Amino acid sequence: MKIRMLLAIAAITLAPCVAHALGIGVGAYGGAGVPILQDDNGQGTIFGIRAPISLIPMITVEPYFAKGSGGDKDQDVAGVTYTRSGIDQTTFGANVLLTFGGPMSLYPYAGIGSTKLERDPLDATTTSYNFGLGLGISPMPKLSVHLRGELQSVLDDNSSDVSRKWANITLGVHYNIFP
Repeated sequence: MKIRMLLAIAAITLAPCVAHALGIGVGAYGGAGVPILQDDNGQGTIFGIRAPISLIPMITVEPYFAKGSGGDKDQDVAGVTYTRSGIDQTTFGANVLLTFGGPMSLYPYAGIGSTKLERDPLDATTTSYNFGLGLGISPMPKLSVHLRGELQSVLDDNSSDVSRKWANITLGVHYNIFP
């Protein structure tokens, strides 16, 4: 029991030091999601949170949560126009960023996640992949603004050859808790 207590005290004492050495931040973002080659889904919005963790100066791991809402889309079937509601998506995942620069940085990134797609009758959870390019500008220490463009691909569980794709553009704010 004493060993567990000593380990708990050591972990609580060392946690801020480790967090400070790693570099941990939090950020929020929002933007637009444009479906690519999807006749049944319109342009919508995307927003979420990110928690970047700088492992070494050039590599950052970034767990994230994203929520997107697709726009309604009119479809013409045999001369009759139907309006389909957009696909809503909820994603949990992580990105790896190759960060370069100082107050202004340009960085490529790639990630993987689990995405839930919802629309009546669609209700599927599947793997998603994303990659993109980001631009970070830091107007003051600990605070930065990020503009990102990415391609997101959500796999279809029923077929390994089919996926839904979005081109996302986001703007966000990031605060370094432990720089």
